Amino acid sequence: MSGRRAAGALAVVVVVVVAAVLRFAGGTPEEEDLPTDVAVHVARVERGTVRQLVTAYGSVEPEPAAGGHPAGGALITPFVDGVVAEIDCVEGSPVSQGAILFRLDSRMAQVAVESARQQADFAQQAFERQESLLDTDGTSQRAYLEARQQRDAARSALAAAETDLAYRRIASPLSGTVTRVEVVVGQHVDAATVLGEVVDLGRLVVTAQIPARDIEGVAPGRAVVLGSGDDAPSGTVTVVAKGIDPATGTFRVQASVPPDAGFAPGQFTEIRIVASEHPDVLVVPEVAVATTTDGQSWVAVVEGDRAVRRSVTVGLRDRGLVEVSGADISEGLTVVTEEAYSLPDETAVRVVSD
Repeated sequence: MSGRRAAGALAVVVVVVVAAVLRFAGGTPEEEDLPTDVAVHVARVERGTVRQLVTAYGSVEPEPAAGGHPAGGALITPFVDGVVAEIDCVEGSPVSQGAILFRLDSRMAQVAVESARQQADFAQQAFERQESLLDTDGTSQRAYLEARQQRDAARSALAAAETDLAYRRIASPLSGTVTRVEVVVGQHVDAATVLGEVVDLGRLVVTAQIPARDIEGVAPGRAVVLGSGDDAPSGTVTVVAKGIDPATGTFRVQASVPPDAGFAPGQFTEIRIVASEHPDVLVVPEVAVATTTDGQSWVAVVEGDRAVRRSVTVGLRDRGLVEVSGADISEGLTVVTEEAYSLPDETAVRVVSD
C-alpha cells in the first residue's frame, strides 16, 4: 500500500471513531432537545371520607342478657325426667312467649295429682270438723293443730304434684323463632337434654376476637360493617372485653346486628370495625402515590403536557383510596395513577385516559 492510500484510510477511521465517541457522549444538540413522551392514566385529587378499618371474623349468636333485659335466645330443656309424648313446633316456626313446644308423657303425673287432690280434700274436711269441735270444747287443742298440720301437708303435696304435671308441658320462655328441634317422640329425656332452641332473630350479635395489636380505636359505639360487600349492613360495637385472652392474645368484641340484616344464628361472617374516621380530606387512588425506600411519598401532578413530582404526607387508606396532604396539593389537581412509580422528577406526558 502506498503512503498516500494509508494516510487516507487512517483519516476515515479517525472520523468514524470521533463520531462514535460524540454519539455515546451525549449525542447531537438536536437529539438532546427531543422530548420524552410517556403515555399515562390519570385521576383527580378529590375530597372524601376515609376510615381505618379493623377486620375480624366472628359468629352470629343471640344477644346476651344485660341491663335488665333477658337474653335474645334460649335452649329449651326439661325440668323433670320423662318421655317425649308430643312436639308442638317445627324448625323455623314463630312462637310466642308461653306457647307449649313439647309435652312429656303425663299419665302418671295426672294420677299423682288426682290422688293428692283427694288427700287434700279429706284433710280439709278433717280440719273443718276439728275446728267446729274446738268451738264447743268437743276436741283438744292438740287434735286441732294436728288436723291443721295434716291439711297444710296435703295442700303442699297437691301443689307439688300439680307442679310436676305442669313441668311436663314445656313452654317457650320468649317470643321468637324455633331454630332447632333436637328430640323425637318417644325419646327419654332428663334435665341435661336440649330439646330445642328459640331465638329472637331481631336481637342478634356478632362475637369476634380482635388481636391485641389491632384493638386501638375499637370501643363501644364504633360503627361496624357486617360482611365484605359494599352494601353490607351496619351495626355498632356493644361490648369490648376488659381483659385479654392469654391463650389467644385477643380481646372479645361484640357488635349488634340490625333486625333486617338477614343473618342467622351460627353464621360465620366478616366484620369491619371503624377504628377511626377522617371526613372531608384530600384523597387519591392508592396507585397514584409512590414511596421511596427511605419512606418519602410523592404524586406526579400533570401540568399541561408535563408531569412533576410533588411531595405528600400519606394518611389513612380505605377502599383503594389514600389520604394525602401537602403544601402543593389541592382539590382538583390531576395526578398520574398506574405509571407514577416509573416517572422521573419531571417529564413530558400524554394522557390516554382518566
